[in-house]
Amino acid sequence: MIVRQVRRQDKTAARAGSLDDLTRRIVHCRACPRLVEHRETVAANPPLRYRGQSYWARPLPAFGDPRARVLVVGLAPAAHGGNRTGRMFTGDRSGDWLFRALHEAGFASQPTSTHAGDGLRLTGAYITQTVRCAPPANKPTRIEMERCRPYLVEELGLLRSVRVVVALGKIGWDAYLRTRRQLGLAVPRPLPRFGHGAESRMPDDGITLLGSFHPSQQNTFTGKLTRPMLRGVFARARRLAAVNLPRPSGPERPRSHGRAPGTRGIGDPQS
Repeated sequence: MIVRQVRRQDKTAARAGSLDDLTRRIVHCRACPRLVEHRETVAANPPLRYRGQSYWARPLPAFGDPRARVLVVGLAPAAHGGNRTGRMFTGDRSGDWLFRALHEAGFASQPTSTHAGDGLRLTGAYITQTVRCAPPANKPTRIEMERCRPYLVEELGLLRSVRVVVALGKIGWDAYLRTRRQLGLAVPRPLPRFGHGAESRMPDDGITLLGSFHPSQQNTFTGKLTRPMLRGVFARARRLAAVNLPRPSGPERPRSHGRAPGTRGIGDPQS
């Protein structure tokens, strides 16, 4: 029994180490000239409300629990959200909605996400995105998404406990299905269509893909997505994952992954 527990801890540590290696490679990526120029330009010329703040202005790695049973796949960082703070869905309105829903479902230690050293901790969930840099007008090109896909492929290979994938928007939905095919994993035929609350069980490993409208201002301001709708998706994800997770308690001490000082280290608009 003791030997088995030690082996399980060793595997978790190795997986976390591999994710850390992936993080280091992601933050140094300059594969897409248009995205590099945009993320650095907006950092050099921020709006008045962020004037004087240091921007992360690099690609964003995913973050969360390496043993997560729920994976959240978004679109891309926001120019003055994650691109500023250095953490996905942090410092913008989309993150306000996402982390409140994650907190209410028991996946996040707090309902807010303001900066990368704010103590937020995820238990049983991991957040990633289709594209790691903030794109102009929140619209990455097809080539930019393809260049970024190897990072998602590698993450899926490392996150072996995932049982449910929550896709925030059609781009995240499609990105997950394409990534599965690239990994040689089966996908349903015909391909499942995206929609809010849509569910599709993968044929070989039984992972469930869940759809949600993206918590972008375009969707939340118009009422296309409401808080009960988003809360319902993560409550469903928790039930499907059959997770008996303890609710996260207490702030997590900030850790450095080669990030900017004071920071720590997922067709719909921004994250």
